[in-house]
Amino acid sequence: MNNELKKKYGLITAICMVVGIVIGSGVFFKATPVFTNNGGSVVKSILTVFVVGVLMTVCAYTFSILAGKHAKVNGIVDYAEAEVGDRLAYMLGWFISVIYYPVIASTLAWVSANYTCSLFNISDANIRLLITASYLTASFLLNIFAPKISGKFQISTTVIKLIPLAIMAIAGTIVGLVNGQTVENLTAGMSGAAGTSGGFFGATVAFAFAYEGWIIATCINAELHDAKKTLPKALVIGTLVVISVYIAYFIGIASVLPTEEIMAAGDNLPKIAFTKLFGGNVVFGTIAYVFIIISCLGTMNGVMIGNCRGLYALAVRNQGPAPKVLAKLGEKTNMPIKAALITFAITLLWMLQWEFGLIRGMLPAIISFENDELPIITLYAMYIPIFINMMIKSKDLHPVKRFVFPALSIGACLFMIFSAFYAYKLQAFYYLFVFTLIMLVGLMFYRDTKGRSVIYKLFYK
Repeated sequence: MNNELKKKYGLITAICMVVGIVIGSGVFFKATPVFTNNGGSVVKSILTVFVVGVLMTVCAYTFSILAGKHAKVNGIVDYAEAEVGDRLAYMLGWFISVIYYPVIASTLAWVSANYTCSLFNISDANIRLLITASYLTASFLLNIFAPKISGKFQISTTVIKLIPLAIMAIAGTIVGLVNGQTVENLTAGMSGAAGTSGGFFGATVAFAFAYEGWIIATCINAELHDAKKTLPKALVIGTLVVISVYIAYFIGIASVLPTEEIMAAGDNLPKIAFTKLFGGNVVFGTIAYVFIIISCLGTMNGVMIGNCRGLYALAVRNQGPAPKVLAKLGEKTNMPIKAALITFAITLLWMLQWEFGLIRGMLPAIISFENDELPIITLYAMYIPIFINMMIKSKDLHPVKRFVFPALSIGACLFMIFSAFYAYKLQAFYYLFVFTLIMLVGLMFYRDTKGRSVIYKLFYK
């Protein structure tokens, strides 16, 4: 049986993965905290979006340099293996397979279900949980049995999610320039009030997570046509598109509503803004909600693309549990069905942790942390050794690519780690405890050069 993934995706799909994964619910519901932390200053709020976007772009460009050198099975794991070694590559692969992909996919499914319930005035939490599981199952089946359709769905949802952002950016700005709201907000909010939660830094922390997820696009490098050229282009183009869209959307929002209303809107900001844009017609606010649901589902699908391939990327390296079994691809689907089934089950467990721990408060505090954002602590910490070794080993690169961008990327990683601790404090330590336990379990399946794991040595030596 052929265990190699076929080339099935092009540049457009790769760009759409970057844009589609990053642009989800964050841009719609993080705007209010950004304005609030900046005391209503439009200039500072736009600067916040730009600064965080630059941090993301720097890391993405550095990884694009690595993408031009390495293309094997799963981008980020390939880079870690080439730059640092097998052990870190394995631990990083284990982390993204059992924590990073599953928690983000499950959270996005829950958010999509929550918005769906709000749209149809459903208040039953059990129905919301059922819808969450249904969204996850549908996305899983689509990626396993129709991966090409999944890629097309990613392109479609990326285009769809850009529609409300483009309408607000263009129509909102035009309306604001005509009625003077844009100029009024820009000038009146030039300095802003005192703000809350740390001012500009607090705003940066609040919006940092709206840019998370772009690294997942590297998971399909083995399935990209001419991956060493395609993936670098996708990473750079995709991140620049996201920054441009976010800034344009913020200008549009500030052109439609006074900053006082923006800060008071909370999670209902998109609905209020679109209703105001179209003369107070609530139908347009409702339509905007539908687009937001589609946006979240598109992001979830992008994450699921990576989720289905996580354990497979380890198995083809003869790592992880039962590698000979999990490395097999379906003859008709050319997808790692058995490996994907395990990560799907793990995703459902994280879904239950989110619902019964964080939302309902029925689990102990130590496992009730907000799992969608805290994994960036360890994700970005694992990037740092890759960037350091890139500076040491990549003697063939121009000094700017070898030293400047990796160094800037390390600074960006440290900023993201600090941001997570700053925002979540005790929850961050709860997460680190659970993370350590999960990684110790994974370490038991790490295999030496003879293919022997800790489990093997315990029971068969």
